[in-house]
Amino acid sequence: MTSSSQNNLDDAFDDAFDDAFDAAFDKRFDQVMENLTIRNDQEARRNARKKRAYIERHREEGHILLWNDYFSETPTYKENMFRRRFRMNMPLFMRIVDRLSTDVEYFREKRDALGRISLSPLQKCTAAIRVLAYGSAADTVDEYLRLAESTTRLCVEKFAEGIISLFGDQYLRRPTPADLQRLLDAGEYRGFPGMIGSIDCMHWRWKNCPFAWKGQYSRGSAKPTIVLEAVASFDLWIWHAFFGAPGTLNDINVLERSPVFYDVIHGQTPNVTFSVNGNEYHMLYYLTDGPKAVLFAQRQEGTRKDIERAFGVLQARRRCASEAEVMFDDIEADGYFVDKVMYTCMVKEYCKDRYDNGSAALMRSLT
Repeated sequence: MTSSSQNNLDDAFDDAFDDAFDAAFDKRFDQVMENLTIRNDQEARRNARKKRAYIERHREEGHILLWNDYFSETPTYKENMFRRRFRMNMPLFMRIVDRLSTDVEYFREKRDALGRISLSPLQKCTAAIRVLAYGSAADTVDEYLRLAESTTRLCVEKFAEGIISLFGDQYLRRPTPADLQRLLDAGEYRGFPGMIGSIDCMHWRWKNCPFAWKGQYSRGSAKPTIVLEAVASFDLWIWHAFFGAPGTLNDINVLERSPVFYDVIHGQTPNVTFSVNGNEYHMLYYLTDGPKAVLFAQRQEGTRKDIERAFGVLQARRRCASEAEVMFDDIEADGYFVDKVMYTCMVKEYCKDRYDNGSAALMRSLT
C-alpha cells in the first residue's frame, strides 16, 4: 500500500514537472520567435528600397525659359552675360552641344513612353557647364533647368566622358611639328630658345580622402592632396597632364613617375636645332625651378608664370577643378569622377582660349 502510494506521488510529481517545463519552454520559445520576427521586420524595413519621389518639374518649360534667356533671336541676356556665366562664348558652346547630341546617345533628344520630349541637349549641357564652372552642388540647377539632382550628376558624368572622347585627342595631345615650331618661336622671342613650355605641380585638396589613406596623401599636418603635374605653353595649352600622384611626393618624385620624358627614354624626341650664344643644341627643355642667377631671374620668373597662370585660370574659371567633391558623396565616385572632371576642365579651357583668341592673335600679343 505504501509502495503504491509512493509511485502515484512520483507520477504526479513527474506530470507536474513536465507540464511546468513545457509551459516555460513554450513561453520562452514564443518570446524568442517573436523577438526574431520583430528584428527581421526591422531589418527588412531598413533595407527596403525607398520609393523614389516623383516631381513633375515641367521640363518643357525649363527648356523654353533657357532658350528665351540666351538662344532666341532676342535673348534676355546678351553675349557678354552668356560668356561670363558659361565661361565660354556661344559659338564654342553650340559646337560642344552639337557634337555631343550627334555622337553621344545620352544627349540626343528623345520621347518617353508617354510621348513627352526628354530633356533637351541645351538643358543637359547647361547643367553640366554650370556645375563645372561654379563647383556647386548638383541640385542647384534644379529650379532653373528643371533637372533632378541625380540627373544633373549623370549629365556631368556623361559630359566629361563625351568631352574627353570627342576633343581629348585634339587638345590633350602631344605637340605636332607645327605646334613645336610655334612653341619654339614663342620661347625664342621671350629669351628662352629651345623651350617648349613650363612644367610644375599643383596640389589638389582631397576633402573626402578615406581616413586609412590620409597618411599616404598628407604631408605632416596638412590636408590630403592629389598632385597634378602639367606642362603649359604661353597660350594656356596644357598639352601634358599627369594627375593622381599622392600628395606626400615632392615634385622630383612626381616627375620620376610621370610619362613626360617617355619620348626621351625611347629615343623619339623631335629633330630640332636651336642656337644659344653661337652653340647649337638639339635637346628641347621645359622651364622649371632652378638656380636664379641675377641676370636672368626676372625673365625666368616671368616665363614660368605660364604654368602658374594656367593653374590659376583652371581653378578660378573651373571651380569644379578645386571643388569637384561637392557633387559626389561616396568615396568611389570621388576617385572615379575627379580624374575625368580635371581633364575635362583642361580640354574646355584650351578650347575656349582657341575660340576667343586663336593662335595668331596669341602670337601677336607676344610682339
